[in-house]
Amino acid sequence: MKVIASSLRKGNVVEIDGRLHVVLTATNFHPGKGTPTTQVDMRRISDGTKISERWKTTDQVERAHVDEREYDFLYEDGEGFHFMEPESYEQVTVAPDVVGDDKVFLEDGVRVFLQIHNEVAIAIELPQKVTVEVVETEPVVKGQTASSSYKPAQAHNGVRIMVPPHIGVGTKVVINTADLTYVERAKG
Repeated sequence: MKVIASSLRKGNVVEIDGRLHVVLTATNFHPGKGTPTTQVDMRRISDGTKISERWKTTDQVERAHVDEREYDFLYEDGEGFHFMEPESYEQVTVAPDVVGDDKVFLEDGVRVFLQIHNEVAIAIELPQKVTVEVVETEPVVKGQTASSSYKPAQAHNGVRIMVPPHIGVGTKVVINTADLTYVERAKG
């Protein structure tokens, strides 16, 4: 299935020269002058080699046909990361190199999309947003306005994020998993 390069997202699988690649990052550039481009960092599934490609945003790219379904995270052990399909209860084990740095977001019951090709999980797509608890940040300074710059914080899963000054330790916040940016204070 052909798609335009600018529509590629983290976790998509594309076919280049007959080989499957999973998208790690996709960034669209729109310069004031010149042609808009999409910079895509990918990992070749067959051997794990990382490559970068730059296409015009309107270039057609072959998106590979893979089975993409929701799975719930169960646990991690020496074999890898275990997930369960919520309707059939079928379990699948995902290799650590497929999960990569995303493992910090895998907590009990987190629902992800797994892309499966020839019965092997080749890519994982996290929820766009997750809720994390701030475990370490600088205290609020009196007189600091909400419009001032963000401050560094650490979430309970070890991820470093930037939060508004009014966010303190113990506060749950929603962050974007693609770029680890603060979205909002968690409700409830």
